Amino acid sequence: MLHLAVRMAAHRIAALLAVACAVLGGGALVTATGVLAETGLRSHLPPGRLAGADLVVGADQEFHPQQDLPIALPERARVPSALVDRLAALPGVTRTVGDIAFPVSLVDAHGGVVPAADPGPAGHGWSSAGLLANARVEGRAPTGSAEVAVSAELATAAGVGVGDRVRVLAGDRPAAAYRVSAVVTAPGAGVYVADTTAVRLSGRTGSVDLVGLTTEPGARDRVADAVRERVAGSGLKVRTGADVGAAVSPGADASRSLLIVLAGSLSGIVLLVTGFVTAGALGVCIAGQRRDLALMRAVGATPKQIRRLAAAQSTVVAAVALAPGVALGYLLAGRFRDLLTDRGVLAADLPLAVGPLPALAAVLLMIAVVRLSARAAAWRTSRMAATEAVAESRSEPRRPSRARTHTGLLLIVAACVLSTLPLLSRTVLGATATSLAGIVSAIGLALAGPALVARAGSAAARLLRPGTAAPTWLALANIRAYAQRVAGVVSPLAMAVVFVLTYTLTQTTVLAATDADTRDGTLGQYRLSAPGQGPVADGTLDAVRRLPGVRAAAPVGSTTVVWQFQQFGEPAAESESALVLAPDAAGVLDLDVTAGDLSALTGRTVAISSEAARYRGTGREERVRLVLGDGTPVDARVVAEYDRGLGFGSVVLSRDLAAGHTTTGPQQSILVRTDGTAEADRALAAFAASRPGLLLTGSGSADGDDDTPPEVWINLATIVVLLGYLLLSIANKLVAATAQRRTEIAALRLVGTTPRQIRAMMRREAAVIAAAALAAGVLLSAVPLALLGQGFLGRPWPAGPLWLLPAAAVTVTVTAFITVELPTRSTLRHAPAETLRTA
Repeated sequence: MLHLAVRMAAHRIAALLAVACAVLGGGALVTATGVLAETGLRSHLPPGRLAGADLVVGADQEFHPQQDLPIALPERARVPSALVDRLAALPGVTRTVGDIAFPVSLVDAHGGVVPAADPGPAGHGWSSAGLLANARVEGRAPTGSAEVAVSAELATAAGVGVGDRVRVLAGDRPAAAYRVSAVVTAPGAGVYVADTTAVRLSGRTGSVDLVGLTTEPGARDRVADAVRERVAGSGLKVRTGADVGAAVSPGADASRSLLIVLAGSLSGIVLLVTGFVTAGALGVCIAGQRRDLALMRAVGATPKQIRRLAAAQSTVVAAVALAPGVALGYLLAGRFRDLLTDRGVLAADLPLAVGPLPALAAVLLMIAVVRLSARAAAWRTSRMAATEAVAESRSEPRRPSRARTHTGLLLIVAACVLSTLPLLSRTVLGATATSLAGIVSAIGLALAGPALVARAGSAAARLLRPGTAAPTWLALANIRAYAQRVAGVVSPLAMAVVFVLTYTLTQTTVLAATDADTRDGTLGQYRLSAPGQGPVADGTLDAVRRLPGVRAAAPVGSTTVVWQFQQFGEPAAESESALVLAPDAAGVLDLDVTAGDLSALTGRTVAISSEAARYRGTGREERVRLVLGDGTPVDARVVAEYDRGLGFGSVVLSRDLAAGHTTTGPQQSILVRTDGTAEADRALAAFAASRPGLLLTGSGSADGDDDTPPEVWINLATIVVLLGYLLLSIANKLVAATAQRRTEIAALRLVGTTPRQIRAMMRREAAVIAAAALAAGVLLSAVPLALLGQGFLGRPWPAGPLWLLPAAAVTVTVTAFITVELPTRSTLRHAPAETLRTA
């Protein structure tokens, strides 16, 4: 069977090339998705400043919902400082260090801020230097409250050395002068002060960030087991080996869980598109072999043997294409990681986990898809009587399958119903229904396409006038007689149009609605922040309020919470970004409050969006269960509901509630509203210039991020990759479909049709295919996009670039014409008799 399959494949290179292309691209996409998922599960951050520790004890920075994946908690949770002495008494422990971290940066001689790589945890007590690996110290340990040791990188950037004086911004304190007592050279080194000074600057007593331990040679595992027994039931986690890097920065380690979520969200569309394209390519390939398969039925081959032969032939091609496809997938995963790193979504030092599992998964999945699609494509021919199979091998069934047509129409109707979700839920989740509805409707078109094309072809043929040119008459006759073949070409082109329009315009519409919410709700014109320092220095808020022309100023921060609720009677939990506001935030922000008042944001209180209240069955004066970013569970009272949840998030925490539960403090920036006069502008600019590290910008978004959200770039990159795969596969499929018509073209030439007439006929067919694909794609996209625009923007059209539809039209038209024209010209270069003989 395998030998026969290889011989048959050798005579169908053009058709099988389309299959190989589809499998290669599908294997690359599946492998890349698998590599991202494996990286989220198995990759580890480098130990950095903790490389000298044999084991580290810290809080569990994950929330573990029932029957679901863990949710990362990015805010640093604390460890009782009493644990340091308790662990020091264990046998085999040579050193225990209670590490305290606080935001810090240096001020150079020109007044510029020299931040550490991460200003959040860059400052430490001197004892933490004992956790560095192979540290080289030039100078001596800092003592007292006015000495500091700095890393070699920071010393070079600030232009200081041992014995020099440097101003230091620590925590929320103004810049103060310190003497450099030492320069430390080691991976991950930062800024070090005396241990007592670190406690004072961090503002904490009775707790540390983590405990690092060093052990006697060969005693690490034994000590680790003893520590686990000592901390059992306390919620603390003992990390050793490669897992130590996760304790360096919880926020950076949280990006691993994002990769798992991202891979999960990508896998659905990748599998849909890959399966659709691969099945379509195999359909064209098997359709070109119907006569061979029918003749085999006539000489005694059983239906099962026919299906096995089709599957074996396709498996041979898939096996050849998967090797380069898998290799390309690893490269694609690397480029995708670079994109995530550039957009600040992923920690720059988190390496890809390159293992064999993604490749194995891609091979098994693609082989399964290929074999199933090949058997399905050969099913009809294998089940027919031998004489009937031979008779139908040069034509198509007179009437498309009713079950297939009805299933396709039902899918299109279901897609229209799914499109109404943005009217009911003005959230990102509601918007995803638009792109999903587009893909579902495109699959419905693929199923109902032959019946629709046959009816459209018959209607067009009835409208032809007696004097219609022969090429036009032949083109329409072919479309009507070979509706299944034409539909197989129109459907993937229409899917490409639907995919581009729905996915791109969904992103741009949500972004426009978010910007509109943020713009309309942000009353303050300016923002003061300290990007190289972390929190804004204490006293800045009062000083700003005293400036001339300032009408209102309020602190704004952001954090992450896990919202626990009941969904369909089952416990559920979702991670949410949350604003942190003070009671006077209404002076600089208008969240369009519909119930309650933001001035009540004191104590253990929150405000929630109206969408979240409706979706999660809660409201004003009710209580919600949250887990704060450091893992602290709270039961908070809802004091307000607001409508601008798309721009400001689903939940707002009171400043009192967030205090002590964020790594850098709740006052991360200050929004300022002035009277709009030039005097107020000059006063603010002069004030910011007088304080090192303070940055004055436009108000932008509520949390201070003026850039396009990184998920938009991720989605656009996904669209580009999938669209490239779609177009390449469609082009190969069109070339294969046209090349398989060489006997038809040769027969036309033998009965007197000129090459010029044949080219004109094929061009008219290409024009009909392009027009039908564009019309179908636009119609299938119109309803979901109109409902999306109505739900998010209050108008029945989306927001997005005007050039997108013309670009899609040009791309589809060029693809259709080139992939039909080139194989047609190649066929016409051969004598028709020779073509029929070799066929």
